[in-house]
Amino acid sequence: MALFTPGRRWQPPFLPFKKEKFGKRLLRKIERLTKGPLFGCRMCGNCLLQETAFICPMECPKGMRNGPCGGSTPERCYVDETRPCIWYRIYDRSFRMGREEKLLEVLPPLDWDKVGTETWGDVFRSVRRFGTGKFLRSLVSGDKEKKADAWEGVFRPVRQPGWWQGDSQYHPPAYAEPISPLEQQLRSGKFVITAEISPPLGTATGKLTRDIEMVRELVAAVNFTDSASASPRMSSMACCKVASELGVDPVLQIAARDKTRSGLQSDVVGANVMGVRNVLCITGDHARIGPTPTSNTNILDMDAVQMLWILRRMRDEGIYLDGRKMKSPPRLFLGAAASPFASEPRFQALREQKKIHAGAQFFQTNVIFDPEGLDEWLEALYKRDVLGKVYILAGVTPIRSKRMANYLHHTIPGVRVPEMILNRFEQAREDDYEEVGVEIALGIIEKIKSKQGIHGLHLMSVGWEAILPRIIREAALTPQP
Repeated sequence: MALFTPGRRWQPPFLPFKKEKFGKRLLRKIERLTKGPLFGCRMCGNCLLQETAFICPMECPKGMRNGPCGGSTPERCYVDETRPCIWYRIYDRSFRMGREEKLLEVLPPLDWDKVGTETWGDVFRSVRRFGTGKFLRSLVSGDKEKKADAWEGVFRPVRQPGWWQGDSQYHPPAYAEPISPLEQQLRSGKFVITAEISPPLGTATGKLTRDIEMVRELVAAVNFTDSASASPRMSSMACCKVASELGVDPVLQIAARDKTRSGLQSDVVGANVMGVRNVLCITGDHARIGPTPTSNTNILDMDAVQMLWILRRMRDEGIYLDGRKMKSPPRLFLGAAASPFASEPRFQALREQKKIHAGAQFFQTNVIFDPEGLDEWLEALYKRDVLGKVYILAGVTPIRSKRMANYLHHTIPGVRVPEMILNRFEQAREDDYEEVGVEIALGIIEKIKSKQGIHGLHLMSVGWEAILPRIIREAALTPQP
């Protein structure tokens, strides 16, 4: 067990991919023996302790480097229930220390050429560049501002390499006219409805086509999941192509779980050529909750925040991550997932702000069953002054059975089904489950529609696409000519 970190185990270190000189190997050994017991250091080669309240984020089983996932709770990590959520502890300590604003800086993914190597050498070289005497005088001076500037001058180049250059600033889109029909409708001030359709298990597209045509005149855009619950299905990109050919504005969902940074960039450029403009960046469910045999459970190559940062720079600056220029950048309307009921509202609001700063222009929230509880999250967003910088589509799903209600409540990270709803299914007959689910969904929609800061609804059918037209009609959500 580490001494200062709240993680319960000292994880094994990463190993370098190259032969090093004896001096570097010795320094790496000393650094590991020092930072390992103190901070649970795994030797990622790009130390972020200055920004994460001196708790190493690499103790997160997902390797999240920019904040918690949508399943964050105060109790435990949903991937490994024997340990706490390390990012909840980072946020909690940061808020108590008054360092929460440092969590807004968009931190880079791992540089795999440096993974497993020491960081102290980089720090020493950065001190020399800054000026050793100047740095030491600043540390012992009573001027807090001078001390902070010196600290930042030394450690920022270490944690922010030249190929990344992340910051904590808001970056508005560098274009004027709407890029997609979905963005156009949101800009117009309409209460927008989007729908989520489950991709087929096989290659047949008949039902997929019928489901898309069924909602084509009722929604602004259709979203396709990217192997939800880490279970493979037809790709979101293939479904988007089908929707585009049917004249429906598609939302391409990309889960970081199954993507490398090179794969992300090439896929998005290719999708843009196929007419896909809306891209929803999510970290994705961990492979551990998917079917066996379990795929890679080591850290992700990127998280959702890093995906947004990469794609926003591709769109606005016309550059790939490696700095290459492109003559025809992709045209993208970027979205992200939001989790109003994971962790604490103030923590989630800061996490959402970070996604907005990285490039998110719209949110599709996790499933909402407690509209009143949504107010606290919206208030936290308002306090962070971001409500005017993002469009929010509240997620609603009709519960089809008692089993589904219990599964959502007990299994899906970041989702809470109120006791009142669980009791309604307990008291209902099995033949009435679907009708009860529709009534609950309609009641939730009615309460959400009146909330300030909500710009529309995202209806998630979870395989029950046939019910969508009825819900849209009975909730008076049918678009007017």
